[in-house]
Amino acid sequence: MQATGPLIVVADDHPLMRAALCQALDGLQPRASVVQAATAADALDAALAEPAPDLVLMDLRMPDAAGTTGVRMMRDRAPHVPIAVVSADEDPDIVRDVLALGVAGYIPKTDPPAVVVSAVQLMLAGGSYVPPRLIRNDGAPQQAQAMPSFGLTSRQLEVLRLLAQGLPNKAIARELGVSDGTVKVHLLAVFRALNVRNRTAAVIAARDHLS
Repeated sequence: MQATGPLIVVADDHPLMRAALCQALDGLQPRASVVQAATAADALDAALAEPAPDLVLMDLRMPDAAGTTGVRMMRDRAPHVPIAVVSADEDPDIVRDVLALGVAGYIPKTDPPAVVVSAVQLMLAGGSYVPPRLIRNDGAPQQAQAMPSFGLTSRQLEVLRLLAQGLPNKAIARELGVSDGTVKVHLLAVFRALNVRNRTAAVIAARDHLS
């Protein structure tokens, strides 16, 4: 039986960009089913449809949703659907603001198709993707030194380091030789220690503290 591929929504107001993303997604195995959307409203409709998409790739600036409005709307109305921003903006401050909304990743439009495919595969597996060049390390030296005061165990620190690499839960479990459930328990402790609410925000905080 042929494997069923993921369902992905590609939301961008430029037809050429949508076509380029769809062409890049042809490299996914198994091949993805793609729904195109030219507006944030259309993307939301697709996210709320049945079956729910496995991932939404959305431009940061849509004609009916300025700035992060579209991302916020998607997170509020369809929190069950992972969303990744695909944008021409490569300002680390913008990237940080978007990631704080709980998106699964940030893909620059300048990234080649092979990188897009790898990023999408990682996010479909439950991981997160942010190009290292777009992460500004604002952490002052005292922040890095404050890491032990978080009270994390050595195993939780290992989970944190693997999380900072963008690994999904299953990959972390394999790496550490523990169950998925154990990883989830450690992640909850890490989230509380870093004062974050999701794994994407934890990745940014972890990269600050572990750099």
